[in-house]
Amino acid sequence: MRLSRLRRLVLSQPLAALLLLSLAACQGLAGGGGPIDAGATAAAEAASPPIVSPVEGAPQAVGPFVAAANPLAVEAGLGVLRRGGSAVDAAVAVQAVLGLVEPQSSGLGGGAFMMVYDGTTQEVTAYDGREIAPASATPELFYEGGRPLPFVQAVLSGRSTGVPGAVAMLAMAQKDHGTLPWSALFDDAERLAREGFVVSPRLAGMIAGAAPQGRTPAAEAYFSLPDGRRAVAGDVLTNPAYAATVRALAGEGAQALYSGEIGQAIVAAVQAEPRPGGLTEADLAAYRPIERGALCRPFRVYVVCVPPPPSSGVALLQLLEMAEATPSLAGGPQDAQAWVAFAQLQRLMYADRDRYVGDPAFVGVPVQGLLDEDYVAQRAALAPGLTGAATAGTPPGGVFMAPDRTAEPAGTSHMVIVDAKGNAVSMTTTVESIFGSGRMAGGFFLNNQLTDFSFSPTAADGTPMANAVAARKRPRSSMSPVIVLDHQGRLVGALGSPGGSSILAYNAKALIGALVWDLPMQAAIDLPNLVAKGPGFGADTEMFSQALRDGMAARGITIQPNTTENSGLHGALWRRGANGWGWDGGADPRREGQARTH
Repeated sequence: MRLSRLRRLVLSQPLAALLLLSLAACQGLAGGGGPIDAGATAAAEAASPPIVSPVEGAPQAVGPFVAAANPLAVEAGLGVLRRGGSAVDAAVAVQAVLGLVEPQSSGLGGGAFMMVYDGTTQEVTAYDGREIAPASATPELFYEGGRPLPFVQAVLSGRSTGVPGAVAMLAMAQKDHGTLPWSALFDDAERLAREGFVVSPRLAGMIAGAAPQGRTPAAEAYFSLPDGRRAVAGDVLTNPAYAATVRALAGEGAQALYSGEIGQAIVAAVQAEPRPGGLTEADLAAYRPIERGALCRPFRVYVVCVPPPPSSGVALLQLLEMAEATPSLAGGPQDAQAWVAFAQLQRLMYADRDRYVGDPAFVGVPVQGLLDEDYVAQRAALAPGLTGAATAGTPPGGVFMAPDRTAEPAGTSHMVIVDAKGNAVSMTTTVESIFGSGRMAGGFFLNNQLTDFSFSPTAADGTPMANAVAARKRPRSSMSPVIVLDHQGRLVGALGSPGGSSILAYNAKALIGALVWDLPMQAAIDLPNLVAKGPGFGADTEMFSQALRDGMAARGITIQPNTTENSGLHGALWRRGANGWGWDGGADPRREGQARTH
């Protein structure tokens, strides 16, 4: 998307009209293109007068700024920025370290979505590094004896691993936006793997936890110390195999992961018993990341940009559009009615997402229809009367599909980076479950991302699932990294979170907290989480006051402890503070991350 060119053409037009015109430049995606509706454009031109930029008169937003889920990864990213590296350069270094020190969440064996803002051209680009099913995959990939496998058995099988995409995606983005040599971005990860790193309390908790992926033979061998103990917080863990892997990546480029000894090791691990998978060296060699047009929509005086499908970013934008039609949300974080409204909008959003979003190369995702102004208004109007789980609507252009109840368990991370030239990265990265499939190659865990597909290709009545398994298909993802602009196309902020299917709720909460309730970013991140997917309401119950719980209960919403993955929000907004303009950043206290400018 390039707002600068459009701004020169339509500078005198109101914000709504400008943004409608900009859609042609920011929606170059399968299933999401199409002409701008002339009537809607005319109506926008007749709307309210131009809105003043929220950062009118501000200097360009520049770094350094890094927020990520582990202090060692943050320092690696800042080190790259100090050497003159770009935001994408720093993202490569951050991911390489995260894969070592936070292997329960992301790594070289996983996938990612990245949003990149170019501070010179004002372009926003979405990079799709989602894993792909092997060529041998069939719609019954997770069937055994004519029935779907139990979820845990599917996760631990070789069938769960898709072709890793994060490294190839980072290489593509770094070629486009990097300033340092690729080979110079792995030093911290190689040193920490060779010399050892201190096991953090969160990693120690996962090592000692009940997740079966942490008890596989590969995990047992890795997390066992020379004296026979399993590693605990404060122990120093080395990983010579990981050091060798990142040395190979530095010297040979991303292809080192997709061929040669590392590629062979990945295939061997996937094809091992029990329940071997069908991934081959040919599947690895055939993988290609995708550069996609960013999906952007106005929200208040901002423009919010996310990746298009198979990311679920379209659902996040739909919720924000519904929020603008929901006055009760303005009540603020101490108003029970505002939280009730937020929950009901989530129910509607998830119902639509679960029915319609999938890989646009295989199914027609009605992106424009899900964001259609009239359709969004109709959906928002249903929120006050909801008394149970919402049902999906029928957006313009939508082909009726069966609702998908795919499980998306814990195991994801997020980073936000801004460099000295105002380039920014918002990247969500994952191995899916805790420690992925529990299988390892080259010192890193392999993803179980294919369990993000629907295990059943159709509903009981034969209606197809948008997210059914298919050969070389990308599974739907809840990952939805965010870039926020002002109406002139300037960078205002970035945000994102892990959390499985709850990612959409977590991102929406922080955006509403910061952009609607005008909270500092850290306070917006600190807000209690409320997740309303289906009939129930999961929440950080202990973080809601008794008055809020009582107020929500009186309106039909009884919150229960959240059983999904906690949030791990990282974000920043360019704001004027006591010392002038700077980054108002935050890192989720539910994890171990940091947000730093030096």
